[in-house]
Amino acid sequence: MQQSIPALLIIDMFTLFDFPEADQVKPEALQASGKIAVLARRFRERGNPVIYANDNFANWQMDFKELVSVCLATEGESSAIAQLLQPQPGDYFVLKPKHSAFLATPLSVLLAKLGVRELVVSGMTAESCITATCFDSNAREYDTIVVQEAVAGMGSMRATALQLLADSKAARVLKLASYLRR
Repeated sequence: MQQSIPALLIIDMFTLFDFPEADQVKPEALQASGKIAVLARRFRERGNPVIYANDNFANWQMDFKELVSVCLATEGESSAIAQLLQPQPGDYFVLKPKHSAFLATPLSVLLAKLGVRELVVSGMTAESCITATCFDSNAREYDTIVVQEAVAGMGSMRATALQLLADSKAARVLKLASYLRR
């Protein structure tokens, strides 16, 4: 059996926080971004792929690099998170139109070309885009892992979403320390 190549998937961390629940998510997103940065360093050190999947702010003429630049130029959490999670040379990205990073994106093709079988999902929000992506990942038979501290959400809905993923076996939900010991 071929050894599983892990990839880190970072979902929707480049944002202007211009949605109704933004104030509830901002503190968790900022906290999660530090944990995601730790994971990204680890993946890069091991030569494993780091992939960004991000909404395009409903601006179909903006590419990923422009999206990152807009966040870097925006004061507050948007800029702080973008500074922590700036893509590095060799990283990959896909723009997504809806919740799942798989829906209407080339993510499946990219993962196949890279030989990825283990997908470590991080980002925001747990109760929406993370959950949708994990269910789609599981349906495609990826070994799907969510690092608990590397996911932001809206309070108790975050915990409920992570429990749903674990209970349904759509993803293994691990603590950061546990994942890093692997």
